[in-house]
Amino acid sequence: MEILVATEKPFAQIAIRQIREVTEAAGFKLTVLENYKNRAELLAAVSTADGLIVRSDAVTAEVLDAAKQLKIVIRAGSGYDNLDLASCTAHNVVAMNTPGQNSNAVAELAFLLMLYQIRGGFTGKSGSELRGKTLGLHAFGNVGKYVADIARGFGMDIYAYDPFVSERVMKNNGAKQCLNVGELYLKCQYISIHMPINEITKKSVGYDLIKKMPRNAVLVNTARKELIDEEGLLKIFEERNDISYLSDVEPDCKAILEEKHKGRFIFTNKKMGAQTEESNINAAVAAARQVVEYLNTGKEKYKLNR
Repeated sequence: MEILVATEKPFAQIAIRQIREVTEAAGFKLTVLENYKNRAELLAAVSTADGLIVRSDAVTAEVLDAAKQLKIVIRAGSGYDNLDLASCTAHNVVAMNTPGQNSNAVAELAFLLMLYQIRGGFTGKSGSELRGKTLGLHAFGNVGKYVADIARGFGMDIYAYDPFVSERVMKNNGAKQCLNVGELYLKCQYISIHMPINEITKKSVGYDLIKKMPRNAVLVNTARKELIDEEGLLKIFEERNDISYLSDVEPDCKAILEEKHKGRFIFTNKKMGAQTEESNINAAVAAARQVVEYLNTGKEKYKLNR
């Protein structure tokens, strides 16, 4: 059987080397398609694949139509909005992700953004410190736990809201539970968002939540830009000049913020959360192991589609 790694944005070479070790040790053929320039290359390559590993590459109905032998596709990373899950199900293809493999990288980036902001962009002007500040974690999955771990080292006062995580788990990771999301935003000067994107969470952080935040509030988003209701964000920026927005991806309203609210935002020019050598390797190797395990045993631990 053949496993295809198709990445418009390549893995590190050490990651490809380790994928090859895992797949070939299991007796599978590995094909690598990197830096492809058009969809035709992907469609041709996937036509003979039994397993597919991608990064941010879109796996659409068109790709699945071309993949006549495909049994499994794995997104090497936690976010999986690039996978058409309904089409995967319709084509009898199992879709998986590799949760947790880039969690520390994302958590460290959240603190890079916070430190850059609180020190005034390292311009030489007097800044402030994170110690003693309140930090609210909006969702407490893998990344949230890493953020809490780092925040303890900074001496921050940590709160969390996640309806799917128990108070015991939060307490064991150094966070105090908030019973509702409004309480979280009301209590915390810093809010760090770590939700997945879905129909419920899309545009769920907007005016009504952000306006609850105390003076000098800072909203940090290292998840997905679609979680933010940008109309609400712009509205609260107009009403309050003490709020800052830090994001690991440029929002659609970037031009308006640049025109009207300079100095109150920080954006990376492309999504950087998982862009470390360590997370690159971790996600790649996890994906290789999962595809091999599924093809050999049918194990579906991280299956996304039903």
